[in-house]
Amino acid sequence: MLITLKDGKTMELEAPITGLELAGKLSQALKKEALAMHVNGKLEGLSTQITDDAQVEFLTFADEDGRKVYRHSASHLLAQAVKRILPNTKLAIGPAIENGFYYDFDSEEPFSPELLKKLEKEMDKIVKANYPIERFELPREEAIAFCREKGEPYKVELIEDLPEDSVISFYKQGDFTDLCAGPHLPSTGKLKAVALQQVAGAYWRGSEKNKMLQRIYGTAFDTKENLKAYLDRLEEAKKRDHRKLGKELGLFMLAEEGPGFPFFLPKGTVLRNTLLEYWREVHKKYGYVEIITPMILNRELWERSGHWDHYKNNMYFTKIDEQDFAVKPMNCPGGMLVYKNEPRSYRDLPLRCGELGLVHRHELSGTLHGLMRVRCFTQDDAHIFMTREQVKDEIKNVVRLFDEVYSLFNLKYEIELSTMPEDHIGTVEEWEENQNILRSAIEEMGKSCTINEGDGAFYGPKLDFHLEDCLGRTWQCGTIQLDSQMPERFDLEYTGADGEKHRPVMIHRVVFGSVERFIGIITEHFAGAFPTWLAPVQVKVLPITDRAAERSKELAAKLDSLGFRVETDLRNEKIGYKIREAQMQKVPYMLVIGDKEVESGEVAVRSRKGDMGTMSAESFIEQLTAEVKERRL
Repeated sequence: MLITLKDGKTMELEAPITGLELAGKLSQALKKEALAMHVNGKLEGLSTQITDDAQVEFLTFADEDGRKVYRHSASHLLAQAVKRILPNTKLAIGPAIENGFYYDFDSEEPFSPELLKKLEKEMDKIVKANYPIERFELPREEAIAFCREKGEPYKVELIEDLPEDSVISFYKQGDFTDLCAGPHLPSTGKLKAVALQQVAGAYWRGSEKNKMLQRIYGTAFDTKENLKAYLDRLEEAKKRDHRKLGKELGLFMLAEEGPGFPFFLPKGTVLRNTLLEYWREVHKKYGYVEIITPMILNRELWERSGHWDHYKNNMYFTKIDEQDFAVKPMNCPGGMLVYKNEPRSYRDLPLRCGELGLVHRHELSGTLHGLMRVRCFTQDDAHIFMTREQVKDEIKNVVRLFDEVYSLFNLKYEIELSTMPEDHIGTVEEWEENQNILRSAIEEMGKSCTINEGDGAFYGPKLDFHLEDCLGRTWQCGTIQLDSQMPERFDLEYTGADGEKHRPVMIHRVVFGSVERFIGIITEHFAGAFPTWLAPVQVKVLPITDRAAERSKELAAKLDSLGFRVETDLRNEKIGYKIREAQMQKVPYMLVIGDKEVESGEVAVRSRKGDMGTMSAESFIEQLTAEVKERRL
C-alpha cells in the first residue's frame, strides 16, 4: 500500500501496519512524541491499523487534536483511579475540554481535597504500569448487557439513545473498561503529567431535572515542566482576578439588587473616565465624530433592523403608550437614523460616527462573571458609512487605530475572520464579496487571519481581534463587521458625483468591545498596578512628622492644581505602615516628607518598585508630567 505523509513524501509498505509501527519506521523520536494521527483526514488512535492507501499525519501535543486525545485519555485515567478507590461509584461522561478534562461521577461519598490527592497517587501507579489501551466493539444489545452487568446505568442510557444498528466501542486499560468513541493514546504510560484541580456539581446531561453528579476537573500536559508552568499561571491568575482586585482597590461593586449590573465606585469611575478621555482623543485623531442615541426605541425599528427576529431572546422590553419598545442591545439601528437625518453626498463620506452607548442584554444568571459578562455595558461603538470604493481603505484605517490602542496597553492580538452563518440575511454573493474584502485588506497590511466558519453576524462577515494578556490568555475585544444589509433595510442613500442616488456600505466596529469588560481585562493584565496615566490615584504624599504635614498639604495642592490625582495620608501612623498600605493600593508614586525634607525643600520618592532616592519637588513633577503626557507603560 502507498502511505502519503504530511510533507508529501510517500512510502510503499506491506499492509496492515499500525500508526505506532509507522511512526517507528520514520523515527524513534516521532514514535515517542506522536499521540494520535489523521488518516485521510479522520482522527485515529496510533493503535489503529492502516490497511490501504492513505494520507497520514502524525499528531503531537503541539496539535489541537493531539492534545484532545491526550486529555481525553487522562479522563479515563482518572475514572480508573476512582473505580479502584471507590468501586461503587457510577461513571457518567469524561470529555477533554480546553486546557484539560473532567469526569462526572455518581458517588455516595463526597469528593474531598484529600480524596483528590489519593486519586493522583493511584493515577501515578496506573501510568507506571503502562497498560495498553485497547479498543473493542460490541453490538448494541450486547453493549447494553455488558454495561448493566458492570452496574453502569448512565452508560446504559447513553447506548440506548443510539440507533439499533449501532456498533458500540469500548476502551480497556488493565482492570478498567469504559464506553467511549475514542480515540485514545496507545498506553497509559504516555500520560506524563496529570493534575486534578477541583470538584464541582453537574447535573446529568446538563438538565436540572436529572440527578446532581460530582465533577472532577483536571489538566494534563506533555511534560511536568509545562504542567507546573500552567498551574503557576493559574495561581497568578487567581491573584489577578479583577473581582478580587476590584474590591480591594475600590473600583467597582456588584449588588444582589441588580445581578449583572455593575456599580462603579469613585476610584473605578476615575479609571473609567480616564480611559474614555483617551478613547475620545484617539477617535478625534482618526476622524470620528461622536453621537449619542436613545436607549429605548420602538419595535418597528428592531423589526426593520432584523434584531427582533434574530436577537429577541437577549433583549429587554417595555410598553409606552400601548406600543412595544425595546431597550437597545446594540447601537447600530440608532446610528442608521442619525445617518438618515439629513441628505448625504459622496463628499460627506466616509462618515465615521463613534458612540459610547449603554446597551442591555439578557444573559443567563449562571454565565454572569464580574465585569467580563454583565447585563448592561457600554459599547465603544462606531458606524462608518462609505462608498464601495472606500471600503478597503476604511478597514485598514480601523486596523491602524486598533494597533495604536492595543499597543498602548501592551496587548498583542490575533485576527479571526468569521464567515456567513446559517441565519444570515442577504445573498451568498454579497457575503463572499465582503469576506474577500476583509481578508485582502488585512493581508495587504501584512497581517494574517484564521477562519471561523459560520460565526459572522447575521448581517455581515467580521474580523474579530483576540487580545493576548501577560499570562497568555486571549480575550475577544475588537471587531470589524462589514455590512451591506442594514443600509438596504434602512434605505440609506447618498448622492454620487454623477448626481444619482447610491447605497452606502457600512462598517460596525468596536475597539474595547465593552468598556466594562476591557477594564476587567486590563485590571488582570496589570494586576491592578495601572500605568501612571490611568491609575485612579497617581501620587500619595506621606508626611512623617506633624511639622511635615503642612508641607505635604502644600505639595499635594500643587500637584492637584496641575491636574494630577493625589491623596495625602495625614494619619498618625508609622511611615512603614503608610508605605505598605499605599503599595497595596498599587499607587504609582509615594512622596515621603520628614523634617529633613522640609529643611531641604526636597522629597523622598518611592515607586511601586522601590526607593528612587531624594529629588526636588520640581524635578519629580517634571518627570511625572512627561510620564503621564506620553502615557508610558
